[in-house]
Amino acid sequence: MANIGFISLGCAKNQVNCEQMMYRIQAAGHRLTGQAEGADVVVINTCGFIDSAKSEAIDHIIAMGQLKRAGAVGKILVTGCLSQRYQEEILREMPEVDGILGTGSYDEIVPAVEAVLAGEPVCRFGSIDQPEAETGRILTTPPHYAYLKIAEGCDNRCAYCVIPSLRGRYRSRKMEDVVAEAEALAEGGVRELIVVAQDTSRYGTDLPGHRRLLPELLEKLCQIPALHWIRLHYLYPDEIDDALIAVIAREPKIVKYLDIPLQHINDGILRRMNRRGSGAYIRALLAKLRRELPGLVLRTSLITGLPGEGEAEFDQLCQFLRKARLERAGVFPFSPEEGTPAAAMDYPDTAVAVHRAEIVQQLQADIMEEYCQGLLGKTLEVITDGYDPEQGQYYGRTYADSPEIDGRVWFTAKQAAPGTFCLVRLTQIRDGDLVGQEAEA
Repeated sequence: MANIGFISLGCAKNQVNCEQMMYRIQAAGHRLTGQAEGADVVVINTCGFIDSAKSEAIDHIIAMGQLKRAGAVGKILVTGCLSQRYQEEILREMPEVDGILGTGSYDEIVPAVEAVLAGEPVCRFGSIDQPEAETGRILTTPPHYAYLKIAEGCDNRCAYCVIPSLRGRYRSRKMEDVVAEAEALAEGGVRELIVVAQDTSRYGTDLPGHRRLLPELLEKLCQIPALHWIRLHYLYPDEIDDALIAVIAREPKIVKYLDIPLQHINDGILRRMNRRGSGAYIRALLAKLRRELPGLVLRTSLITGLPGEGEAEFDQLCQFLRKARLERAGVFPFSPEEGTPAAAMDYPDTAVAVHRAEIVQQLQADIMEEYCQGLLGKTLEVITDGYDPEQGQYYGRTYADSPEIDGRVWFTAKQAAPGTFCLVRLTQIRDGDLVGQEAEA
């Protein structure tokens, strides 16, 4: 029996992989530690998507190496996208690392840890296209919400993205396995289920029959009594059809919050990105969603400075955002990732991409401020996430707020345990967050 610590970096999908590895380690009889110091092995589950994620992963490896030299950490095992992408470089340039696992070898975490403990070198890279191995999880989120990963990999081949080379082809999990996991999470106290994949709207298209099965899956998830909210992330616009919209519209458990990565609106830039659909299609889709899903909150991701984006293309993006009034947006300057088609294109100076991202971020900040102002005086349902004794207030989220990436609601109440739902009357805005008080039911 050994003490094993875990550090998970990157997206929610990566977090689920880490939770599965933790489950396997504990099932094998090892102890999970809540911190790195004192661990016999520290497992760093990395992201390697863009430069900032790579830098964060490297910083963590270096920090663990310093603890190792000080005798506070035994061994270091690196897993995830960074190890998949830079396996030779990690082994050559980071001698503090004792072993690496690729994204196709998460299910080998137990023998890898035990080999590292025995002083054996570890370098395991299974097929990134193999079916997902079903296993349990140890939640690292608060017990009242959890991420439900319904597929792995990606077939979209966007010109700027390395994910297919790190995660493999798109592989949907069997529906009965997904539903069984959701039922187990609900029995364990989960009230908000956040459905994720690299592309959730493509779910089922790789299975026999090649049909979009997300609407059917959502109907089954909505039948789980203990679930109160179901939230959808990463719906690609070209895969959103009438059947999916109809399910979202009629099922009250599905919150009217959709994360739809658009990336841009200009036709030429969308083609260079290798994105399916045009600017006209995107505008028509958003109009339809607004029309059929009253109260809809839209989140998107955008890239500025992609090769070919001149002032005219960038201005078109800004004009679109001013008109579309998207309530939530993550904005990223173009990062030329080696091995991608976009990296081989002539691209603007990095400073141009960063400056344009800052312009869009300010534009979106004004839109989000306007949205929050429009909520003042209204009463909305809020899921309680916790209590801050310094503030003397509870905090939580409305349907418009996904955990970790969106805002909070601070409110006063007689009692509101984490995971409970309260009606909160919103009265003011404080540092971008909403503030209110519990309302009479």
